[in-house]
Parts: sequence; structure tokens; C-alpha cells
Amino acid sequence: MEQNHAGHQHENMEQSVDRVNRRPLAIALVITSTFLVTEVIGGVLTNSLALLADAGHMATDAAALALSLFAVWLARRPATPQRSFGFYRAEILAALVNAATLVLITLYIFWEAFQRLDEPPEVDSGPMLIVAFAGLAANVASAWVLARGGGHKDNLNTRGAFLHVMGDMLGSVGAIIAALVMLATGWYLADPILSAGIGLLILWSSWRLLRESVEVLLEATPAHIDA
Repeated sequence: MEQNHAGHQHENMEQSVDRVNRRPLAIALVITSTFLVTEVIGGVLTNSLALLADAGHMATDAAALALSLFAVWLARRPATPQRSFGFYRAEILAALVNAATLVLITLYIFWEAFQRLDEPPEVDSGPMLIVAFAGLAANVASAWVLARGGGHKDNLNTRGAFLHVMGDMLGSVGAIIAALVMLATGWYLADPILSAGIGLLILWSSWRLLRESVEVLLEATPAHIDA
């Protein structure tokens, strides 16, 4: 009976890994990597913190997607005598790294925004708006591909990659709003203030992912089970 239970558990773990589709992650990685260079150049030329923050976040998006793909590949490897349960926890480790990276990026955005509050630099709002709209389109495409894959619903690793892209999409929205405000009023404080606001949203979602990843690694009782 124990053998049947172990076999059933192993079968469930295999099904959990097989549900993760690598193709959406790969497509999102290509889209993100392709647009990254454009946003970096746009942020430097327009002197926009919102664009540079978004570009930095997009760089970590690419790293996060690549890490998630590697973790999915590693989790599919067969068990060994040394690792009798295989490499399934690799995906949880990838989710933990992605969440921690998001928290660090948010703290950096807060610091840069604070530095700019006293003397906000002039921003070239017109080109910034164009680049921000292009960034939003790229992020929407990546988010749509990942959402269609469905893995973000029950897989922490894929959810970490999805949250990276969603956070970047919010960054693009913030950059668009900041550009529109500066174009209409010339109020350059809009750039760091909106950057900090987007940072708060990213911090909230990444903290939840970080907490869930740690709970899995500590083998805590799942939230839906009454111990």
C-alpha cells in the first residue's frame, strides 16, 4: 500500500511539472530581450527615471524568464540516488530568487526617486512617451503569452516570471502617465513620484511571492489545509 501511495505521489509530482509549458516562457523571453535595448537607449536620451527604472526592471525580466526556463528544464530531469525526489524544488528556488530580485529593484527605484525629489531634472517628454508606449505593447504581449500558458495559476516559478512582466507593464503605464503630465504641465516631479508609486505595487506582489516561496521551502502547512 505504501508503494502504491508513493507511486501515486510521484505521478502527481510528474503531472505538476508537465503542466508547465516552456513555450510561453521562451516567447516572452524573446520579446523582452528584443525590446530591452530600445528602452535603455530611450531612457538615457530622454533622461527619464521612469524609463530607466522600467528598463532596469525589463533587464531583470529577461533574467527571470531565463531562470524560470532553466528551472523548468531542471525540474524535468529524472531523480538520482542522491536526489530521490528529483529536482522539483529548483522551480521554488527560481521563484524565490525572482521575488528577492524584485524587492531589491523596488528599493533601488525608491532611492533614485528620493534623490530626484529636491531637484527633478528636465525630461524630454515627447520621445519618452513614444518609448513608453512601445514598452507597454511589448509587456502586454509578453503578459498575454504567459497568461495563455496558464502556468502562473498553480506554479510559483511561472508566477514569479509573470509578476516580473506585470510589474514591468505597470512601469510602462507609470512612464506614460508621467510623460503626459510633463508634456501638459512641465511638472517634472511627476517622473520620480509615479516611479515610486509603481514601485509600491511591485513590492506588494513580490513580497507575497517571496513569502509563499519561503513557506514551501520550509515545508509549512499549505494555506488551504487545516492542520
